[in-house]
Amino acid sequence: MSENSQQIKGSDPPPPPSKPSWVSKIWITKSWEALMGSKNREPAKTTWPELVGTPAGEAERKVKEEMKGARIVVVPPDTFVNADYRTDRVRLYVDDAGNVVRPPRIG
Repeated sequence: MSENSQQIKGSDPPPPPSKPSWVSKIWITKSWEALMGSKNREPAKTTWPELVGTPAGEAERKVKEEMKGARIVVVPPDTFVNADYRTDRVRLYVDDAGNVVRPPRIG
């Protein structure tokens, strides 16, 4: 009995099974695609200068057509806004008549 316990005590654990190098490459590629998939990509357009002068409702419709899932915030004149950055938000700064006065952009 003492021989068995001595043998187990002094033996090295078996080495881990080796993976072919292509397995690691596939895992890294799949992980990168999961992180940087289509949901995490930057939208094609980040600003809409052509909407300056248009009514807020029309500008909101146009932005939502081009950027699915956009959160539109209409900002009246002399209104305070916080400085946080959100990739899903587009602010529409409007005048007293409700027309866009600054190019809407993501943020």
